[in-house]
Amino acid sequence: MAIRQIAKMGHPVLRRKAAPVDDPTDPDIARLAEDMRDTLEWIGATGIAAPQVYDSRRVVVYRILADRIPPGVALEPLPWTVMVNPVVTPLSDDVGLIWERCLSLPGLHGKVPRYKQVEIVYQTLEGESRQRVVEDWHAMILQHECDHLDGILYPMRMTDLSYLAFNAEPGELAREAETMPDLDPALRAMVEAWPARQKWLAS
Repeated sequence: MAIRQIAKMGHPVLRRKAAPVDDPTDPDIARLAEDMRDTLEWIGATGIAAPQVYDSRRVVVYRILADRIPPGVALEPLPWTVMVNPVVTPLSDDVGLIWERCLSLPGLHGKVPRYKQVEIVYQTLEGESRQRVVEDWHAMILQHECDHLDGILYPMRMTDLSYLAFNAEPGELAREAETMPDLDPALRAMVEAWPARQKWLAS
């Protein structure tokens, strides 16, 4: 289909509450989802929400690749999933802090509080209703993407902005990576590529 441009933080489309999709079986929604998938493939990312490609409708596309699952996380790879009108509901008050990045905030990462267990309810492109309970890292992904549908970017969820940093200088992330066996492999690779890592950690 097409690779679409990514909206960056500051564009109004990312702060707007996305509109519900009246008919999930509309071919235009399928074309949008295909473009979102092509865009993710080209970038090599995990998930994307429609507002990130300048389309203010409630659609999320994501997949989980085997090489993106953190070590020790009980999660199987997941094929391409299209969620139309997704609704995330926390199932407990248990919250964990997790490091995140975002296509709309290139070059940055931050530590974000997320519910550890949520229920996700959504419609498929065939108009079927689906429901599932997800936990930990998987739950974080869905909360991050569905926040985009309500005009929320992850720094708006952060409780300590001292943990918002440039990818080129992942100081606090690098320090924590020493004791985090379940860190996202992509973030670990970013830390290990940091030239000043050993000098900074030794200080």
